[in-house]
Amino acid sequence: MRSAVRWLGGRPGLIDVVIAGALALTVGYSIVDPPGPASRWPVWSAWLVGVVLAAPVSVRRRWPLPALAAAGTAATLATVLGAVTAGMLLLSFAPTVLVLYLVACTASRVRSSAALMACLITASAAIVFFYRDVLPTLAPALDRSELPPYWPVELGATAAAMGVAWALGLLVRARRDAHAGLARQLAHTAVIEERLRISRELHDLIGHSMSLIAVKATVANHIADARPDEVRAALNTIEHTSRTTLNEIRRILGGLRADADPYHHGPPTGLAGLPELADRMRSTGLHVDLTITADGLPPSGVDTSVYRIVQEALTNVTTHTTATTCRVTVTLTGREVAIEVTDPGPLRPAGKPADGGYGLIGMRERVTLYGGSFHAGPSADGGFRVAAHLPFAPGGAAS
Repeated sequence: MRSAVRWLGGRPGLIDVVIAGALALTVGYSIVDPPGPASRWPVWSAWLVGVVLAAPVSVRRRWPLPALAAAGTAATLATVLGAVTAGMLLLSFAPTVLVLYLVACTASRVRSSAALMACLITASAAIVFFYRDVLPTLAPALDRSELPPYWPVELGATAAAMGVAWALGLLVRARRDAHAGLARQLAHTAVIEERLRISRELHDLIGHSMSLIAVKATVANHIADARPDEVRAALNTIEHTSRTTLNEIRRILGGLRADADPYHHGPPTGLAGLPELADRMRSTGLHVDLTITADGLPPSGVDTSVYRIVQEALTNVTTHTTATTCRVTVTLTGREVAIEVTDPGPLRPAGKPADGGYGLIGMRERVTLYGGSFHAGPSADGGFRVAAHLPFAPGGAAS
């Protein structure tokens, strides 16, 4: 049963055909066995009239306005010509009501309002004409009806059905427009968030690399005459760092251009890239004591965030402190990654405060994105400490 309903749900045109067939049978039966005086038309014509009245419903999704015009015209003519019976005139306009609902769902409010007014006017005129000019010419019913024909009731019921169908159509259209607007807003928000993420990536990458280059260039400038071998080593580090940075920038921007994952290619930027990062920092004179305890791998987003947090923390050490040593501890369990970066300090005279600078803000935003905790501030021994916890679900998705 469920599979049949699912199969029909994917074929709305077929559903309309089924509804049209049911309406044709209902209208035909109401003409054959009416509650009031019978039509002068032959009995066999009842089923033909039912088919003509209900046929527009089967094509209402493809041609809503033409189907409404056809349904309204057929119902009006059938009523005026006496092809339908008193007491059941609402059934003759039932196909018009169904098509009017779809017009209100799909057409503009001006067009659907004009269609509603046209349907009300023609239906009212046809019903009044039927009771004034057609009904008196029909033979009285053999049996007294429990619901005798009464034109105000038929006119009111038909007008109410059309009004309700039109109002429901407008409500459905408004909800669809609201959902479409929400979808566009979510897509726009996703684009903005992606741009912010990429801007943080570029900030972390360029900030780290330029700090490293600045430190090595300063060292080379001071020892240029006394120790040329160290100058050459500093220049090699600058060359390697600049090339690596350019490659990563090309990878990130190339990923944007190709609408692909920017971390799919290029140098490792997760836990696997931390040893290389520590080696680069050691070349600046900062001894990095790196300890990684990991049982498996975190999700790719968390993996990249860990790398960027450690990278930014080490950049802050070289930029804002005079420390020559630093300790980095990364511990991965089945549910979270714990990061701790400590240095003995002290801060440089022009160093940033604990809550300032884009680096700390970027690290805090990365941690917040995964619902984790972040702390950055002076330690008890006079140095500086950065600690972050990034939780994630055991299955691999961020929690």
